[in-house]
Amino acid sequence: MRTVFSFFFILLFFSCAKQQKQKLPERKPFSKVEITPVFNDSVSIRAIAVTPNNDLVYGGNKTTLAHYNATTHQHTNLLKEKAPDYLDISFRAVAHINNTTYGISIVNPALLYKVSGDGTVKLVYKEVHEKVFYDAIAFWNTKEGIAMGDPTDDCISIIITRDGGDSWEKLPCDLLPKVKEGEAAFAASNTNIAIVGDETWIATGGKASRILYSADKGKTWKVYETPIVQGVETTGMYSVDFYDAQNGFAIGGDYSKADINEANKIRTSDGGKTWELVAANTNPGYRSCVQYLPNSNAKELVAVGFKGIDYSNDSGNTWKHLSDEGFYTIKFINDSTAYAAGKHRIAKLLFK
Repeated sequence: MRTVFSFFFILLFFSCAKQQKQKLPERKPFSKVEITPVFNDSVSIRAIAVTPNNDLVYGGNKTTLAHYNATTHQHTNLLKEKAPDYLDISFRAVAHINNTTYGISIVNPALLYKVSGDGTVKLVYKEVHEKVFYDAIAFWNTKEGIAMGDPTDDCISIIITRDGGDSWEKLPCDLLPKVKEGEAAFAASNTNIAIVGDETWIATGGKASRILYSADKGKTWKVYETPIVQGVETTGMYSVDFYDAQNGFAIGGDYSKADINEANKIRTSDGGKTWELVAANTNPGYRSCVQYLPNSNAKELVAVGFKGIDYSNDSGNTWKHLSDEGFYTIKFINDSTAYAAGKHRIAKLLFK
């Protein structure tokens, strides 16, 4: 009897909880965005990461790997006078985890720096190759991380750490899908990599634009085709994000023809195996970054690019243009506030 009573009590509890959850009012769609500058300089910034206390780390040209303190509004270059051999390098990929900042530079040589919370700077990876060009970096947990870049051989370049970022190893091409002719990636917003749990999705672009997928933190890989515009060097996915293990969105287009919008937005609901075009022949056109809003049930998205900020509250089927202000990349602090960065600027965005 006690077992039967307990069963029905639990059933009733979860039934009531579900009903209460269903009664929660839906959030009113955003109709505007307030933009507050927090940084204006000659540095162009394509990579940002939010820290647990809502500070920001960011990477740019002119050897900029920096920290913004949201309380004091101070900016600190973490590499100042600590990278003497490389006086003018550019970072388009940064990450922050376990009170540690990582930044990997573009072009030859690729330099991956680890900056600990006490300010200690360590060069943890260096790759010399005429084709080297790293585009994005992300972490599964405090010990394991991944960075990806253009092919130097016949596969996308992928390096992985399993020891908290102290050492990195490049995956051999026999463990990865072979690239198609002209397939590479874009260092446009540090959002070529999406991670949910142990699962990883990587967006490529160029003459071919596909999704590389790993279910086991980079140990094995598959590749999935996409219907996004592709075929020339400037086309394809520039950014990918996953809300959960099933729902993902990618955006891009043609950087050189930014108003073209016919096949630049795609969505998946099966973990990236298949993708469908959405909002075809409607704006936005080319955008360099797309992100799901937290706590939005995979419904709300914001896309940014040098032609402005756009918002969707129906999983990308329709979009509202909120601002002409140009940015390259965006990261959310919560479900209404974000940092965005671009040419010579960082701003705090409040969606209303």
